[in-house]
Amino acid sequence: MERLYQDYLFSQGLFVSEQGPSDLAGETVLSLAKLFNIKVVEHPEWACLDMVRVAQRNLGRNVPEPFYRGFPQSVQSLSIQQRLVDQFLHYARTYGFGDFSEAGHSIFEEEFSRSCFSEKVPVRVYRIIDVSAASQLIERHAHQLLAGSRQLSEGDYALVLQCVRDGLAVDACGSKDTATKLLMDTKDLAFTSFLQLSDVIRLVEHLQFSHYGSTDIKRLNFSNQDRKLVRKVIDRFFERGACDVERCYEMRRAWVGLLHHVHYRPINQKASDFVTNLRDKRGRSAYSAFEAHMGRGEVKEALCALEQSKGASDVLRHLNYLLSRCTTEDQAQFVLDHLQSKNRIVLIQLLLMYGFYDPDTPRTFAFTRYNMLRTHLETQEEVARRKSVVPEAWVSAAMAHIRSLIEDSLRNTLGKVYVDEALRRTAIPLKMAASMSGVGLLPTGSRMPFPSDKKLRAFTYWELVNDIDLSVIGLSDDGGQTEFSWRNMAFKRLGGIVFSGDQTSGYNGGSEYFDIYLPKFKQHYGNIHYLVFCDNVYSEKTFADCVCTAGFMVREKRGSGKVFEPKTVSSSFGITCPSRFAYLFALDLVKDEFVWLNVSVGSFENVAGESRLAFLQRYLRSTEVINLYDLARMAATEVVDYPRDADVVFSDQADLALEGAEQIGSKDYARVLELLSS
Repeated sequence: MERLYQDYLFSQGLFVSEQGPSDLAGETVLSLAKLFNIKVVEHPEWACLDMVRVAQRNLGRNVPEPFYRGFPQSVQSLSIQQRLVDQFLHYARTYGFGDFSEAGHSIFEEEFSRSCFSEKVPVRVYRIIDVSAASQLIERHAHQLLAGSRQLSEGDYALVLQCVRDGLAVDACGSKDTATKLLMDTKDLAFTSFLQLSDVIRLVEHLQFSHYGSTDIKRLNFSNQDRKLVRKVIDRFFERGACDVERCYEMRRAWVGLLHHVHYRPINQKASDFVTNLRDKRGRSAYSAFEAHMGRGEVKEALCALEQSKGASDVLRHLNYLLSRCTTEDQAQFVLDHLQSKNRIVLIQLLLMYGFYDPDTPRTFAFTRYNMLRTHLETQEEVARRKSVVPEAWVSAAMAHIRSLIEDSLRNTLGKVYVDEALRRTAIPLKMAASMSGVGLLPTGSRMPFPSDKKLRAFTYWELVNDIDLSVIGLSDDGGQTEFSWRNMAFKRLGGIVFSGDQTSGYNGGSEYFDIYLPKFKQHYGNIHYLVFCDNVYSEKTFADCVCTAGFMVREKRGSGKVFEPKTVSSSFGITCPSRFAYLFALDLVKDEFVWLNVSVGSFENVAGESRLAFLQRYLRSTEVINLYDLARMAATEVVDYPRDADVVFSDQADLALEGAEQIGSKDYARVLELLSS
């Protein structure tokens, strides 16, 4: 079975047997238990040695040692001067002389022996299934991913693409982004049935970025093969009449340049008329009347014009603009009363936006492009010119109205529902496009309790690149940032936090670690609310050009086991974005909770502490506004008190649903997205 499929099923607590009973089943089961604390509870007789390799690939096994092999004890025993000399000599050899032939280690560190691993860690419960059952699960997951209207992460898209290449019949595709990428990668024109003519520009953007590494579609230099594909796609739309030409006229300049570049010749009269109208500039934007009314302060008329020309969903997307131009309560109420769209995802996004609305502070605009998060923080000049300010009373009214629209849209969707209280900590999976893939991941913003008496050991390790830096940024409630990285930790001793050293290692692989002991850290840094962990590629490469894994372990005893101990790995995921920066996760030091960020950022900053992190508040606190618990209750015909009475059980506890009922957990984001998109 394909490696992609095996890794996805492993993240769901499943191994796949391709041969049935194995002669080495006993040895394999013992190895899984000894190395990874994995307990096989179903079909242990099918266990084979390849399953050990799957676990090793996903949880890590032979991970490179850090700069200080005795981390954290040896780091704490060295003086500040010794640590500085260590690193300066290391930098002189690597960056000074360009010698990355071997991993660097401390010259002052004394020999040191570790005790055997002796901590109590949770057992990982796994089942072994056959290929037929695995194929059904993979196919169902792929269909759920395709049904969602959100962009897919790189890992999820790779799985869907492999399924399509293996013959998956695609009868629905809710995301135009996914349909466009499948069209680009398979060259199958059948995927145009999920698109319209205006989406050709989307296809061109993906081709330009994926094949030519550029985001500027004004400077096209396509190969003949790509030109031919674009011409075929345009012709297909004119053949079947899926031509939203008004929307295309809004992108006139892009279209004129594209048609010239691909040497397009119209295949019928509709295509000929379209080309002519583009070139003589008679096509008008559907937003013209809307903007004219807004310019005259005619909010009601503007809303009606927008709804007529673009539909109810566009009214929803322009809600803040419309409300900000209202001058009377009557106008604001008219706008809210005329929200007709049932687009659940946009409604939830608006609810979250207004949940953290603060007109007195600079706004951060965040959007996802090419599966990377991009942000823009308002400058003081932009704040001074800002007109889109909504009064607090109207914000409250908008939140109440939007929540009622979400409830009306979801009501009676799932029948009788049981909901576990623990899912109040699980976020709605809205940012999956910018997320990484791996073991133990939850939607961005999700939380889970973290034992305050244990250590969090964050890690990253890599190959095919000289240096990746793991860093921590402390966020205070007043907006202050405190950096913890080699740049400042080498010069002082810090309470409750230990860094393994800044290793540069070349193509043999390197690693870095942070240990955070919460009680001691809080004593020294009482003003810090959140600790945000980040990865930066310091070398002149992106994550897409190397192999990088990150995650965290929950550790207890000092000196117990190796620095990297797979049994204690709570999460491990690959970072594959074409940039140099990623947010990993955070610790809420007030609530003693772990917060998932898991966001690939469209940034080429290669040094920690260079970016403003205030916008992360919307992810760190998103579950306060709406969460999976709320969503499940909204979708119920009836909320029941016991799992046995439910048609759908929302819980992470194993096997609560009776036969014939469905169970949805915090990691079943594809099913949740399918629900939101239906």
